[in-house]
Amino acid sequence: MKIAVEGCMHGELDIVYDTLRRLEEAEGIKIDLLLCCGDFQAVRNKDDLQCVNVPLKYRTMNSFWKYYSGQAVAPYPTIFIGGNHEASNYLWELYYGGWAAPNIYFLGFSGVVKFGNIRIGGLSGIHKQHNYHSGHYERPPYNEQTIRSVYHVRHYDVLKLMHVKEPLDIFLSHDWPLGITEYGNWQKLIRAKKHFEEEVNNRTLGSKPAAELLNKLKPPYWFSAHLHCRFPAIIQHGENGPTTKFLALDKCLPGRNFLQVIDIPSNPGPHEIQYDEEWLAITRRFNSIFPLTRRRFTIRDEQLDTQDDREWVRNKLNTRGVKPFDFVQTAPSFNPSNPVSNSSITRSCRNPQTESFLQLLELPYLLDSSNSEEVDRNESSSQPGNTLDDEDIELPDEDEDAIDE
Repeated sequence: MKIAVEGCMHGELDIVYDTLRRLEEAEGIKIDLLLCCGDFQAVRNKDDLQCVNVPLKYRTMNSFWKYYSGQAVAPYPTIFIGGNHEASNYLWELYYGGWAAPNIYFLGFSGVVKFGNIRIGGLSGIHKQHNYHSGHYERPPYNEQTIRSVYHVRHYDVLKLMHVKEPLDIFLSHDWPLGITEYGNWQKLIRAKKHFEEEVNNRTLGSKPAAELLNKLKPPYWFSAHLHCRFPAIIQHGENGPTTKFLALDKCLPGRNFLQVIDIPSNPGPHEIQYDEEWLAITRRFNSIFPLTRRRFTIRDEQLDTQDDREWVRNKLNTRGVKPFDFVQTAPSFNPSNPVSNSSITRSCRNPQTESFLQLLELPYLLDSSNSEEVDRNESSSQPGNTLDDEDIELPDEDEDAIDE
């Protein structure tokens, strides 16, 4: 199975798909699947654009809306995670994962799916310690704080992934695992990105939760993006343990290393995206403690038993099947012939895919919960540690394009 991996998409689906078509023609190969490591920007319309944390000059529609509307169809099954420049209102509708457009699947804030017999896991967002133990309190419409904190990784989502016991083949994260530079040519990295030198030397470049997941899951492949450069590394887990091939990729720009194709042994096709039994059992087990306020979420570091849930999910999938629920539009698509939309206040929407998914698992719908959460949901906070920092703000890099640092 040939899998293409892309770094930061930034909404440039047309360019990436065209690049893959040319690659297929030039190399005489067939791409079976495309993976994207975040900053996908599933922007359906102008209202979604207001929920993307980028400076005004970077707020452009790009090309996702064509695939959402049906004007274009993704030529390859596509799986993506979220980064720190997303239409966060839309991704929240699909918190557990789902089709963002036909043939384009969002892995969720954390998630695992199968493509054929290949297991793919992922973690959306970037790590900021001051929000790590909070619940998911942000709801649209976002303010200056919550438009940033909404994509900060939460301990709850990492904890679910830490309960994965069966081997994964591929893992996706947006930011790099902390300390990953020690396993590659960090000298070359800081020659190209001089502003990384202090963080590399102080071992502060990257995400501690991602590093913990890397150490726990030990997948053969781990792909990241975020820092807009290519960086390979090989991690040996213990003296005789398994090996992880790590690769960070750039964003979609001419002359940049934003694509990589890998060949993984797999069962004969046809291949399709399917629910993962173990992950659904973990989701079912953890939903009762889903934290949805700003209050600190804590749980003892012990493995929760999911065996009963696993058997329950297996019976459900044997009856219903493993294909995800069908894509459903939940908002109007951008219309280039009428580019000035009647902008409205963006509210969260109940996505029928998510409702059907929760009904399958016999779980309550909690994503629009209000009542006691309403007060602390989007208010500006003066709590210490909740100030913004450079990773939430766009800065120009050497090529005068946008990067987070």
